[in-house]
Amino acid sequence: MRLLAVALTLAASLTPAGPLGELTGLAVQRVQVADLVAAAKFGTTQPIDDPVREQQVLDGVRAKAVELRLDPESAARFFRAQIEANKLVQRGLYTRWTEHPEEVPHRRPDLGTEVRPILDRLTTEILAELKDTEQLRHPTLRCEIHATIAERSAVVHRLDRLHENALAEAMRPVCS
Repeated sequence: MRLLAVALTLAASLTPAGPLGELTGLAVQRVQVADLVAAAKFGTTQPIDDPVREQQVLDGVRAKAVELRLDPESAARFFRAQIEANKLVQRGLYTRWTEHPEEVPHRRPDLGTEVRPILDRLTTEILAELKDTEQLRHPTLRCEIHATIAERSAVVHRLDRLHENALAEAMRPVCS
């Protein structure tokens, strides 16, 4: 009965569990925003890979990390994984939409005014969580266990295989 109560509480919160749960939840949100990025770019000349924009994001992350007294290279490594996870989703959706054009979103969100503000908010929140979890996030068994618990408990978000794979990519450097 106690296990059921814990499971129901976890499901109701829609937040992955453990000390890395909040960070994982933010990574889930960022992976889900990749759908909007894909919808904004699909059928346009905007490429999935945008090295200039990616460098701008990473430079901004490094600068904000310094302000937070967080290792800028560690923060950039984590965000590089977020970017790669986002591109994984975009590529997967492009393939799906090419094979099933009826699934292409009917509305194309604007990257600059609609999508990037969400990504900017998530960047700020993720950096704060990186700071809050800094003492835990080292290459140790303890960190790996907490990361696994948080990632497995993200099932409350009902991610499909594409987004699960992207989340795994996004969380890969969490204990480094």
